[in-house]
Amino acid sequence: MTSTHGSRPTPQARHFPLATAPRLDSVRELDETVSTCRACPRLVAWREEAARVKRRSFRDWAYWAKPVPGFGPPDAPLAIIGLAPAAHGGNRTGRIFTGDPSGDALYAALYDFGLASQPQATHCDDGMELFGVRITVPVHCAPPDNRPTTTERDTCRPWLARELELLRPTLRAIVVLGGFAWQALLPALTATGWQVPRPRPAFGHGAHMQLADARSGRVLHLIGGYHPSQRNMSTRTLTPAMLRDVLRRGADIADLPVRQPPG
Repeated sequence: MTSTHGSRPTPQARHFPLATAPRLDSVRELDETVSTCRACPRLVAWREEAARVKRRSFRDWAYWAKPVPGFGPPDAPLAIIGLAPAAHGGNRTGRIFTGDPSGDALYAALYDFGLASQPQATHCDDGMELFGVRITVPVHCAPPDNRPTTTERDTCRPWLARELELLRPTLRAIVVLGGFAWQALLPALTATGWQVPRPRPAFGHGAHMQLADARSGRVLHLIGGYHPSQRNMSTRTLTPAMLRDVLRRGADIADLPVRQPPG
């Protein structure tokens, strides 16, 4: 870490995301750089501890144990925003929403619509592809109890803001999974020039908000949906049909071709 004017901070520096993200010129470069970040000591310690301790069922895995980048094409018209990697999901596999019950629900729904190449994501080399969809998160490290602090959220925000800026030429709609993602996303969109209405609309399943681009006049649509967490799915706060509904709305607005899901 250094304070010399014009120098680049190390990944351990708290301002590493803020200083580094705006300089990145492609989604690929962003993904590679995100995975080097060590700006939040509590998250670094937790993700690495989870990789050391492991779950018994994953004792033979070599955990990723680094920040998990977004996944999907760099010219996607539809984005899906979650919360953060799971300690024994994305933190293990190195791909967001991969290897945990939330991912099982999400990728199955995307596959039903023809937006994913297979119904289940198990690891980074499983052949999964997304079509017209990019999945990302406001916090790239697995947090204890799935609860990032506000400081950790804000420290990580420049990565999300830059990702949205790089997606901007093609992005038409965002499906926002959960209230945390909704609250984290709005400042990132404001930072990249989208005009967020005031008062800010409250999050809810099925909530719909339109944002204008002050520069081009384009409109970006946000669609809220409950997060497909194991708890939400087991209590039927969110059902597979409800999840498919918000994803279908996002895909339709993004003008993606979708197939009729079975059943």
